[in-house]
Amino acid sequence: MNGDVPNEPPRRPVPPRRPGQPPVEPEETQFLRRPPGDRGPQQAWSQAPPPPSVAPRRPEPTYDRPQYAPPQQPRPYSERPAAYSTPPPPAPPRRRSEPPPPARPRKPRKRKSGWRWVRRLIYTPFILLLILAIALFFGGRYLDGQLTRIDALVDYPGRVADTPGTNWLLVGSDSRSGLTPEEEQALATGGDTGPERTDTIIVVHIPKSGRTTMVSIPRDSFLPIPGNGQDKVNASFAIGGPQLLVQTLENATGLHFDHYAQIGFDGFAGLVDSIGGIDVCIDAPIDDPLAGINLQPGCQKLNGATALGFVRTRATANADLDRVQNQRKFLSALIDKATSPSSLLNPFKLWPFAKGTVKSLKVDKGDHIWQLAALGWAMRGDVITTTVPVDAAEDTYDSGNVLPWDHDRAVQFFDALAKDQQIPGSLLTPAR
Repeated sequence: MNGDVPNEPPRRPVPPRRPGQPPVEPEETQFLRRPPGDRGPQQAWSQAPPPPSVAPRRPEPTYDRPQYAPPQQPRPYSERPAAYSTPPPPAPPRRRSEPPPPARPRKPRKRKSGWRWVRRLIYTPFILLLILAIALFFGGRYLDGQLTRIDALVDYPGRVADTPGTNWLLVGSDSRSGLTPEEEQALATGGDTGPERTDTIIVVHIPKSGRTTMVSIPRDSFLPIPGNGQDKVNASFAIGGPQLLVQTLENATGLHFDHYAQIGFDGFAGLVDSIGGIDVCIDAPIDDPLAGINLQPGCQKLNGATALGFVRTRATANADLDRVQNQRKFLSALIDKATSPSSLLNPFKLWPFAKGTVKSLKVDKGDHIWQLAALGWAMRGDVITTTVPVDAAEDTYDSGNVLPWDHDRAVQFFDALAKDQQIPGSLLTPAR
């Protein structure tokens, strides 16, 4: 500052003009001058005396201007309606997308081994056997429940004690029950002839080891019948049924029978037909109108009706002895056919035959289907077939033509079976 110019007070800043307010003209700056010659000592601006009072400012005119809201705290923007009093729950944290797992490395393709086919060839038979075993189990349970059981093997005073091995008594009766008149005519059974009798009696001995023996007992065998004197063996069946027949034969042979099976005319023919017939070889022609057959020599297939006539006929040179031989021949052919692979492995043959067997048989109350299966299996193949040693036929007053046993040879014959031994070849008739 120049010393000739007095210190001036700072100018008051002009306040900013509000919206709608007219511009304010600045006040003129007033300068105070000292009178000439009245110069005091030079002072600093801060030491200068206060300026004279300034006239009060006239009030600013009021204008209609908008009312401003009181200051508010800033809030974050939200689209949630103001009607809700509570803020929305915080959003869950966004999961970071995980990268996909790395792809598994592709295993190298193994080269097919020839052993795989070997394993298949080994496992397949076991699977088939398992399926067959399950079918046999449930099928056997069903068939066992269909068997007709009778009380054939009963105890009596002085009964023969148990003997080693397994003994079956097989009986073929001339029962016509269940046959219509037309069926009786077709089978040439001759109609009802009185009490039921036995046309076939076979003893089967299954040893603990060795060959099975099948022994035919001629129906005209002249034996003591308990409580009824001496008569033909088939009379015991007509008098007292299976129970008296079993007792008569156990006393005569010294064997203890473990199992019993009986078949009649009504089931015999159906059993043969169910397996498709049997093949037999005949040495000489057989023409028997009473049995309904006319067979020529040679090997041939027999159906149910023809097979029934074959085992019943006595129109041969040796009559009853030829008949029991034909019965053994028939039974062997039937067992061979039933146990052949073509029958056992073919359910369409095996099942009808099994059902036919169950339908046609009567067994003791203690027998079961699996015991019959064991019998059939034991009678397949190389079986010893023979007839009990007998003497020449003779006529009696009460019983007619009978066939007595050769006592001494018969005792040795059955004593070997009772001891579970093979019968000496000299006692076999015919020798084999």
